Amino acid sequence: MAFDYKKEYKEFYLPKNKPALVTVPAMNFVAVRGEGDPNVEGGQYKQALGLLYGIAFTIKMSKLGSHRMEGYFDYVVPPLEGLWWQEGVAGVDDSRKEDFQWISMIRMPEFVTREEFDWAKEEAAAKKKTDFSQVEFFTYEEGLCVQCMHVGPYDEEPATVEAMDAFARVQGYETDLGGSRRHHEIYLSDVRKCKPENLKTVIRHPLKVLIER
Repeated sequence: MAFDYKKEYKEFYLPKNKPALVTVPAMNFVAVRGEGDPNVEGGQYKQALGLLYGIAFTIKMSKLGSHRMEGYFDYVVPPLEGLWWQEGVAGVDDSRKEDFQWISMIRMPEFVTREEFDWAKEEAAAKKKTDFSQVEFFTYEEGLCVQCMHVGPYDEEPATVEAMDAFARVQGYETDLGGSRRHHEIYLSDVRKCKPENLKTVIRHPLKVLIER
């Protein structure tokens, strides 16, 4: 049976719909950086998804070809994730989607080294006749975070974020967004097939110790 990261690491992918603390270790991803409204048809974001899945499935299906990756095991491609921010904004402002900057990413299994990633980029480019130069091997470590399962439309996320902030303060922490620490979303639903009210999205924010002012 294929290894499923969502089932094996439920603490990272299947939290409850109430805020909780979690410590997130370093993970490796394939990633694409971009900016602008993710809803624009044919825009940077939609193009980035095609590139990410092109690499992700090249690695997953390498088992069918002649290239052998040391330590390979069959697995379910992990869910799409995104880091989001806007210059001059604490957190994110959904009313200014055109100002978004983002890193879209998919987690890689532990056997995927930078060398194997480079092979996958070359393999995907040759087979799909597509430029994959934007895709990067990206390591991200968040440490202590507050996270929550948000159920519903993306535009209703602010209420969930407010609950997360309040919970963090009770625990003696506050969100630590800025620099390389970002608003993090993990998408568990296919937006093309799921009603907006049923969308499931993990929201995660890094924390720092609260200093009362």
